[in-house]
Amino acid sequence: MTALTATVTHTAALARLGHALSDATRAAILLALRESPAYPSDLADSLGVSRQVMSNQLACLRGCGLVEATPDGRRTEYRLADPHLAPALRELLQVVLVVEPDCCDSEGCTCA
Repeated sequence: MTALTATVTHTAALARLGHALSDATRAAILLALRESPAYPSDLADSLGVSRQVMSNQLACLRGCGLVEATPDGRRTEYRLADPHLAPALRELLQVVLVVEPDCCDSEGCTCA
C-alpha cells in the first residue's frame, strides 16, 4: 500500500467519523454504545427520541461502518463495530476546545 492510498483511506475514515459526530443524536448513540451494546428501543427511550429517528440514525452509523447489528431473536442488538472506537471516543471527550460562543450553534458554524 502506498502512502497516498493510506492517506486517502485514513481521510475517508475520519470523514465518516466526523459525519457521525456532527449530529447530536448520532454522537449520543456512539457514546452510549461505548459503555455497552444496546437495543434500538432502549437507546431511543434513554436518548428521548422516537424509534423512527433511532432507526434512521442507526442506519446512518451502520452505513458509516461505525456500528454493527447482531440479531437476537426478534430483536437486534447494536454495538460499536471496532474495539478501538470506545477508547478513541473517550480520548475525544478529554479534548478541551475553545469555541467562540457566538460562532457555532445547532445550525452550524457562522464564523469565518
